[in-house]
Amino acid sequence: MKTMMKSHPTRRHALAALLLGAFALVAPASTAQTKDEGPSAIEIIDKVQGFYDKTKTYKADFRQKYKIRAYNKVKRSEGNVIFRKPGKMSWRYGNGNRVVSNGKTLKVYERDNKQMVVQSVDKSQYPAALAFLTGGGKLKKEFKLRKFKTVKAGWIIEAKPKKATPAYTRVLLYIDRRTYHVRRVALVDAQRNINRFDFNKAKVNVKVRKSEFTFEPPKGTKVVRP
Repeated sequence: MKTMMKSHPTRRHALAALLLGAFALVAPASTAQTKDEGPSAIEIIDKVQGFYDKTKTYKADFRQKYKIRAYNKVKRSEGNVIFRKPGKMSWRYGNGNRVVSNGKTLKVYERDNKQMVVQSVDKSQYPAALAFLTGGGKLKKEFKLRKFKTVKAGWIIEAKPKKATPAYTRVLLYIDRRTYHVRRVALVDAQRNINRFDFNKAKVNVKVRKSEFTFEPPKGTKVVRP
């Protein structure tokens, strides 16, 4: 990781987007708050947590939009993601990048740079916002929650981490009214960069191969262990 920090700023942001994408599970972050008489943020999150507590596997297509405010640039990516309890996940990007965790070790592979970062999950910038998808973490325990806005399709919940993290200052969770699925996640950091993920064609409790959560990079790949 120290080696990467010497690289060009835009490349550092790209890597940050990839790392956050690995952890990361819905309207832009500037949506205004409104008052309503519907369920509270805690009541909504209890339903969300209850749904995912019963979910053993989660599979979906995703679209990522990472806005780097300082450079007024937007990086777009897409692919598919699979979570499996306890602690496993696999992100396949359309450009060949991979993010894989077996629950203990995290691997972040950048195909174009022929480089892979390997580190313990415990030492990574793992957002608790998605920990519940892999069988760990409780949203009410990890975040201060408030209903940001009620929309036709459901609710937007703002989650601010109780324990400070350099990865983000707040998370916006877009909750489907009918299913209590998390349809979109927007991560906002201290520089007001926004890393947004939209999840589509989600399937839960489907069979997933064990090999999905193992990955070996091509020969010649530089391996970095921060």
